[in-house]
Amino acid sequence: MNDALRTLLFPFERGLVEPPRDGARVLLFGAGAGLSLPADLAAGLEVVQGFRSDFLALRRAGFSVSPRLEEGGAACGAALLLLGRHRRENEQRLAAALACLRPGGLLLAAGTKRDGAPAVARRLSSLLPLEGRLAKHHGIVFWLRRPHMLDTAALAALAGTPARTPEGYETAAGGFSEGSVDPGSRFLADNLPAGISGQVADFAAGWGYLSLRLARDAALAALDIYEAHHASLEAARRNMTAHAPGLRCRFFWHDLLSEPVENRYDVIVMNPPFHRSRAAEPDMGRAMIAVAARALRAGGRLYLVANRALPYEQAIQAAFPRHGELCRDAAYKVLWGAR
Repeated sequence: MNDALRTLLFPFERGLVEPPRDGARVLLFGAGAGLSLPADLAAGLEVVQGFRSDFLALRRAGFSVSPRLEEGGAACGAALLLLGRHRRENEQRLAAALACLRPGGLLLAAGTKRDGAPAVARRLSSLLPLEGRLAKHHGIVFWLRRPHMLDTAALAALAGTPARTPEGYETAAGGFSEGSVDPGSRFLADNLPAGISGQVADFAAGWGYLSLRLARDAALAALDIYEAHHASLEAARRNMTAHAPGLRCRFFWHDLLSEPVENRYDVIVMNPPFHRSRAAEPDMGRAMIAVAARALRAGGRLYLVANRALPYEQAIQAAFPRHGELCRDAAYKVLWGAR
């Protein structure tokens, strides 16, 4: 975020763009933990951040922050975007920003070249003329003013529709396994033992594939779904409503690495994340194994899938008195632990 933020602020620092006037509603999309802004820009700012750990950090830092842009609010004088790695998520945010701006309102976006910001700028410029664009701090920043007459068809094309899997499940832009079923999750679902029942949880559920398979294949009393990416959790909610309407489900927008799990379960399934950026971070998976162990009742079981190279066996051994491996193939392994 730091490089993109320096690039975003550059037009204000050089006087190329005037900061929003006092009292103007200003939105910022894509900011994460550690956000620091000039006082004249931070005053009255509303941050939109759907990733739970960043949301919590921003709220602790005193920012007004929401997981999504609520409809029906007052028109904005400016919308600022820190572009990320996910093209569809960037395009959805641009469309949302344009839709909420008042005529003449400023849209300003910046991102790194490594994350594909030039392609995002080209995409937007094919729909609306840019007022300015420049390269700085290994990234680009571009801006425009919302026209009085906005082409709603172009706006809808930019926003797009949710990507779906061939099975018809909805996925989420910017979330895990957009547009397809993750092969590791499918491998876990295909190899879960028969007889899973009782109180069950899906940790780091994404858009809900494992939950959907459990609803289809197991006799569950109830299912709790935990996910840190807000848009993915909402996709999981819609998927479960559409494909498993009779199952009692609860949905938790939750950061498993920093927020305690209050409930206790008979079975937990998970495909733990191991990327916060581009590099693999197996400590995330190890930490989630420990969280799952604490959230299980006596006799409860954890089933997880991981890439074969990820060293989770020691974490399983440390957290569970009984443990083992169910199966593996050329790419994945399914591990289990029992309290």
